[in-house]
Amino acid sequence: MEYYFKDLDQEQIKNIVGINDSNLNLLEELYDCGIVYRDNYFKMLSDDKEVFGKFSAHMDYLVRKCKTDVIDHDLIKQSFIHVNDTEKEYLNSETLAYSFNGRPFKCKTANQYRFVQLIRKNDLTFGIGPAGTGKTFLAVLMAVSMYKKGEVNKIIITRPAVEAGESLGFLPGDLKEKIDPYLMPIYDALDMILGHEQKEKLLEKGIIEVIPLAYMRGRTLDEAFIILDEAQNTTDKQMLMFLTRLGFNSRMVVNGDITQIDLNIRKERSGLVIAFEKLKDIKNIGFIEFNSHDVVRNPLVETIISRFNID
Repeated sequence: MEYYFKDLDQEQIKNIVGINDSNLNLLEELYDCGIVYRDNYFKMLSDDKEVFGKFSAHMDYLVRKCKTDVIDHDLIKQSFIHVNDTEKEYLNSETLAYSFNGRPFKCKTANQYRFVQLIRKNDLTFGIGPAGTGKTFLAVLMAVSMYKKGEVNKIIITRPAVEAGESLGFLPGDLKEKIDPYLMPIYDALDMILGHEQKEKLLEKGIIEVIPLAYMRGRTLDEAFIILDEAQNTTDKQMLMFLTRLGFNSRMVVNGDITQIDLNIRKERSGLVIAFEKLKDIKNIGFIEFNSHDVVRNPLVETIISRFNID
């Protein structure tokens, strides 16, 4: 069975095939069959019509992308995983925002697309799933986007200062120096989106606050975008305290990974687990559960997460 390339020049076809046939080799691994490349078509060495249908849909997408993007292993792998997903809009979804140096940011998986739509639709959204699925970055990206559009006046990002299964001992310095190591993933996301200089200006003006969870007590936040990261390490009381900070015309996003709870030594239940149990059926509250297929880091990370499968 053959898939013919239409309206593509040789350079665009080579973009799909990859240097030294590297992309073609990956496609053979993904579809578990031989694929022969000729001047203007791929021949799949399989008689399975269902597999060929999936392959053809995959190629249709790569043909569209090869005209504007470099076809690499990450793009091939992510589009392979989701090519038969019932919610394909993410494959051609709009650019969510541009970085300080003009880099476009788009959803890379169907669940990322759903997460963004939930944030737009709901006052409160929970993103639950493993590391590397883009939860924190997308939440920060949406916060910055809404601020630039004038939809919120302030961005507040917080997380509990809980050590990940190890004792760090005494940390020298003032409060900021003690807390900053816990907040580095958030600073990294802000740097990537805004650039270091713009990030520092907004932090200095207080438009962006990056603070420990304990400093949220007693506040009511109107016209703000509020993000709680690493929420699996909140207690039930901390979670309730945080959620009740939500004011008028505000958005709130709560992210966490319930397989990485570091509260066990204190025999406490995670506030994120309790929130999922108690709030999942309430209007204007959205929940999305990511999985290892949504990991957008090195492809090896997905395999590692699946193999560990930590309870």
